[in-house]
Amino acid sequence: MAMKVLVGCKRVIDYAVKIRVRPDKLGVVTDGVKHSMNPFDEIAVEEAVRMKEKKLAKEIVVVSCGPAQSAETIRTALAMGADRGIHVEVPADQMALLQPIHVSKIMAKLAEKEAADVVLLGKLAIDDDSNQTAQMTASLLDWPQGVFASKVEKKDSQLEVVREVDGGLETIKINLPAVLSADLRLNEPRYATLPNIMKAKKKKVAKMTPGDLGVDVTPRIEVLTVEDPPVREAGQTVSDVEELIGKLKDKGFSS
Repeated sequence: MAMKVLVGCKRVIDYAVKIRVRPDKLGVVTDGVKHSMNPFDEIAVEEAVRMKEKKLAKEIVVVSCGPAQSAETIRTALAMGADRGIHVEVPADQMALLQPIHVSKIMAKLAEKEAADVVLLGKLAIDDDSNQTAQMTASLLDWPQGVFASKVEKKDSQLEVVREVDGGLETIKINLPAVLSADLRLNEPRYATLPNIMKAKKKKVAKMTPGDLGVDVTPRIEVLTVEDPPVREAGQTVSDVEELIGKLKDKGFSS
C-alpha cells in the first residue's frame, strides 16, 4: 500500500552566508540576508519524491513553520515534486525562540490530522543544530523512529533503514507508521526545473497557526547572549622537532 508522507522543510539563513551577530547580542542578523531551505530538509524532500517515483508514496505534504517568507520554501519543495503544502504561520520576531519541542508538537498534530504513514525530516537544521525534532515527534506520536538515515527501503509492511552511527552503519527494520530523519548521504537533491517551478505556483498551500492545532509556542528558554566564535590564533613554524616539543610543553600539551 502506498504511503502518505509528511515532510518538514525549514527556512534558514543560506549556508554560504557569513553570519553576523546582532548589536544587542541576542541573536543573529536576519534582515536583508539570503535564506533558503535547510539542506537536510532538501534531502528529506528529495527522498519523499523518490518514494513517490517508485510508487511507494501516494502523496507528499510539506510543512514549514515560520513567517510569510516561509511560503517560498514551501514552493521550492512543491517545485521539487511535493503535492501540497501547509504553512504554519509564526511571526518573524518569535522565530528565535521557536524550539524543537514546539515544532515536534506541530508535526505530531499534523501527522494525526493528515493520517500520515511517514514523517520525514532533516536530521537537524543548520541554524540551531538541535537534532531533536524527529526524535521528539516520534515520542509524541509513540511511533518507531529511523534517524540519521543514509538509505531507506520498503520491505513488505516495514521500512529497512540504514543509519549512520559513530561506529559505522546500523541497519534496522521498523514498522509503519514511522518517523525518519535524513542524513547527508541519503541522496543528492535535484534542482527544480522551470516548468515545475511554474506548476508549483498552482499547487495548494494551506495556512494555519500553532493555536489552530492546539499547540502553545510560549518560549521555554531565554537567550542571554550570542557571541561570535573566538578568532583563531595564527600558526607558527618551527625549525625542528626539539623546538616543536618545547612549544608543546610551554602550552601544557606535553610533559
